[in-house]
Amino acid sequence: MKLSIGGSLKLAFRPWVEGLENIPDEGPAILASNHLSFSDSFFLPAVLTRKITFIAKAEYFTSPGVKGKLTAAFFKGVGQLPVDRSGGRGAGEAAIASAVQVLDRGELFGIYPEGTRSPDGRLYRGKPGGLARVALATGAPVIPVAMIDTEKVQPPGKIVPKMIRPGIRIGKPLDFSRYYGMEGDRFILRSVTDEVMYKIMELSGQEYVDIYATAAKRQIADEAKKRVEAEKARKAAGAGSKAENTKNTKNTENTENTENAEETADTGDSTGDDPGHPADGRTEHRAGA
Repeated sequence: MKLSIGGSLKLAFRPWVEGLENIPDEGPAILASNHLSFSDSFFLPAVLTRKITFIAKAEYFTSPGVKGKLTAAFFKGVGQLPVDRSGGRGAGEAAIASAVQVLDRGELFGIYPEGTRSPDGRLYRGKPGGLARVALATGAPVIPVAMIDTEKVQPPGKIVPKMIRPGIRIGKPLDFSRYYGMEGDRFILRSVTDEVMYKIMELSGQEYVDIYATAAKRQIADEAKKRVEAEKARKAAGAGSKAENTKNTKNTENTENTENAEETADTGDSTGDDPGHPADGRTEHRAGA
């Protein structure tokens, strides 16, 4: 299935590749990539001659029905490894253990140090708990990879891809054997992760943001929520102002109607008989008589 999927992707999108010679012909290696799109895990395996394994949510492999079985077969075919991520820290340990097993077999393991897709195309701070721990536990070299324009092929939330030619730039292997066995030192883990992220930045040309992508997504979601609430408040205020204007208009009309009625009544009184004033000429004539 990998051949059929990879061949179809290359035929349809014609991804360009630089640095393919940096992938070893044999032996374990960790490919650490930026993460722009869901399709990253399909385009990278498509251009490699060796099998590469990524971590994927277990739900992709356990969904019921015909669709679930097809989805599971698809993810297995492109080298995805199911890991239950619902258990917090235990899930992270399971992912690391799975990665170590892949590398111990002398295979390629793919990982996204950012931990999630970039929300805006920028490169975010790498999480040290996965990449660095696996690298130091196994001694496998880390190969930085930059995915280019894959977010334009399949933007977040879109199902149908656009026919845009993406690119993949592969850097030279990084050797962290000097830190072998020091995966328990959080400062070493941070240093290793930052070095890898710097190389990815150089390859991708992305703007680097020194916060986690998960935090950036929360900020974006909070800002979007605030905009929605502000818009609702604006509309509510506008509706209230309109209602007040309507009320004021009606009050004005009522006042004007009342005043007009009073003026009409006053006019009627002035044309009637007034004992102190002559009503017409005949009354005045009688008085003269």
